[in-house]
Order: sequence, then structure tokens, then C-alpha cells
Amino acid sequence: MSERREDSGAPGRTTWALARYVFAATLVRLADGGAVVAVVLLARSSGKPGWMSGMLGAAIIAPHLLGPFIARRLDTADDGRRIIAVSALAHGLLLGTAGLLLPVTWAVVPAVLLVLSGVFGPMLTGGVSSRLPSIAGPSQKSQRRAQSWDVASYGVSGTLGPAVVAWISAATGPLGAVLILAASALIGAGAVLALPKQTPAAESGAVSSSARVLMTIWRSRPLRCTLGLTVVVAFSVAALPIYAVAVAPALGGAALAGTLVAGYGGGGLAGSALLMVWPLRGDADRLTSILAGVVAVALGVVITVSNPVLTMIAFTVVGVANSLFFAATLAARSEYSPLETRGQVFIWVGALKIAAGSAGTAVAGALVGAAVWLPVAAAAVLSAASSLWCVMERRRAGAG
Repeated sequence: MSERREDSGAPGRTTWALARYVFAATLVRLADGGAVVAVVLLARSSGKPGWMSGMLGAAIIAPHLLGPFIARRLDTADDGRRIIAVSALAHGLLLGTAGLLLPVTWAVVPAVLLVLSGVFGPMLTGGVSSRLPSIAGPSQKSQRRAQSWDVASYGVSGTLGPAVVAWISAATGPLGAVLILAASALIGAGAVLALPKQTPAAESGAVSSSARVLMTIWRSRPLRCTLGLTVVVAFSVAALPIYAVAVAPALGGAALAGTLVAGYGGGGLAGSALLMVWPLRGDADRLTSILAGVVAVALGVVITVSNPVLTMIAFTVVGVANSLFFAATLAARSEYSPLETRGQVFIWVGALKIAAGSAGTAVAGALVGAAVWLPVAAAAVLSAASSLWCVMERRRAGAG
């Protein structure tokens, strides 16, 4: 079975295709990454109570877990671009409609629309990423460099998305922010259709169901470790915003919390820029295990410093380490996934990552009351133990 590629391997054409990919991916991911903040701000400005605002935000995130169950179509479609474009179109229309209705109708109506919108979220994250291997070129170096651009796309959408929402909300109101995010998804849908076409890797009958794909991931040691470490690290770094809010008053003022979180986001972007110059080299399975350990060490450093400047630097280092780790997981998903189910593997890992991040925030909020440092300390220990476990599993597999 031959690997899917764009029609020409010419460097110039590959570069142009990659540029189109980054443009499309950033647009659709901005809509997904900024939606929660925009909806919560809109709900609060519409007079909804805090608990209802939180529920409306969760209505977008929770359905990401359903994404893998519609992902099989991506691996069987004659033109996967259309599946992703339709998902972006649906996400944008549902989000925009929910925003328009939220101030003027019962909350249950926009909540249902937001749930439906969230179902398409994984297509805009892992689904888009699954298109990258056939665009990047055949060599490992070109694949790894392209993955660094993908990390940058996630960084821009995840870091700038909420910031852009806050700026627009301050200037025009939260409804304007929601509608701009919806427009970003609609424009992104058109940009996705401009990507190189890929032919399906297998007939639909040869593509496994979502449940079978999850079993395939579990039975493959590299994919199992990639999924496990992705979930653990996402759960762990989600403690940082909670820690930032809790520790900021002691460091000089509550406003410092936003600066610390921005430092983490800036570190992520710096890490992706570093990868563009020096792409990761070596075995993706080994890199994933090692870099998860690096994230654990960086988290441990965060709680050992008490100076505002040093804390800011520590947050930035965690961002860099997490960016490198994320690039390694993209490489592992690409290199160890069966071609005929690559799209589903990407979406499964991405959906569970988002769920783990939400759970990590909730657990960190519960632990921070006992001791400010406890959530990050627990996260560092969990990440370190998971990294060590995967290293040992890899060695046992090598010895066997």
C-alpha cells in the first residue's frame, strides 16, 4: 500500500502547499481555541450566572470526546478535505448562531448548538493534522520541520485565540468576538479545500471502526505510550493557569497571573520557532518519552522559585518543553499509525488530550486549596512517573 502524497514532490510546490496548510489550520483552530472564552464572556455580559456561563463553555469542550466516532469518514472519504471543510463550516455556523441566540433566548437553545459545534472540534485539530504527512514530503527532516509549523499553528490558536477574543470583546463586545471566530471557521473551510487532494489509503471496508482503532492504539506500544503521555502531560500542564492565579498575589499582584500564563504561551511559540530551525531528530517513540520527562522537570522547577522574574522564566521553559514534546507526539502519531486509520488515530489522541486538559484544570482547582504548590508538584510527579514507565517499556521491548 503506497503512502498518500501530493501529486508532486517538487520542493517549491511542497513549500507552497505547507504555507496553505498553516493558513488553513490556524484559521479553523482559532475558531476552536477561542470559542470557550468568547462564549463565557458573552454569557456573563448577557446576565447569565457564573455557573451557567461555565456550563456553556463546557458544552463546547465536552463533545470533543465524540469526535473520534465520526472520524472514520475521514479515512474512507474520496476527498478528506471536504470532510474537514464541512466540519469547519458546521462549527462556524453553529457557533455564530449560538452567539446570536444566547442573549435573547433560553440558555438551553444555544447550549444544544454549542454541543453540536463541539462535536466537530476534533476535525479542526487532529483531523487537520492528519493531512500534514502527505503534504510535507517524504524525508524525515521535511516531516519533522512541517510538524514544527503545525505546533506553531496550535500555539497561535491556543495562545492568541483567547487573547484576540479578549481584545475584540473589549472593543466591540463579546458577541463581536463570537462572530469573528465563526467567520474564521468559515474562511478556514474554504482554505482547507485549497489544500492538495489526497486519495484514500484503503477501501472503506478495510478501515477499522473507532473502537477498533482505539484497540489498535492500545496494542501498539509506541502508540500506546504516545497516547498515554499525551494525556498525562495535557493533564499536568493544565495546572499552570490555576497555580498562576494562586501564586500571583504573593509574587507582586493578581495581575501577574496573566503575565505568567502569557509567558507559558510565549514559550510554546518559541519552542515551535526553535523546531523550525532545528527539527527533532531520532526515533519519535524515544523522543516522546524523554521530552515528557523534560516537561516534568520543568514543572518541578516552577514550584522551587519564588522570584517573579524567575517564575516567569520557569513558566516560559515549561512552554518550550511542552512544545517540543507535542512535536514529538505528532511525529509518533504520523510514523506509527497504520495509513488506513491515520486520521482516526490523530483525532483519538487529540480528543483525549483536550478532555485530559479539562480534567487537569478541575483537579488543580480542587487541590490548590490544600496547598498552592500541590497541583504542580503532583503534575510533575505524574509526568515523571509516566515518562519513566514508557522508557522502561521501551527497554523491555528492545530486550525481548
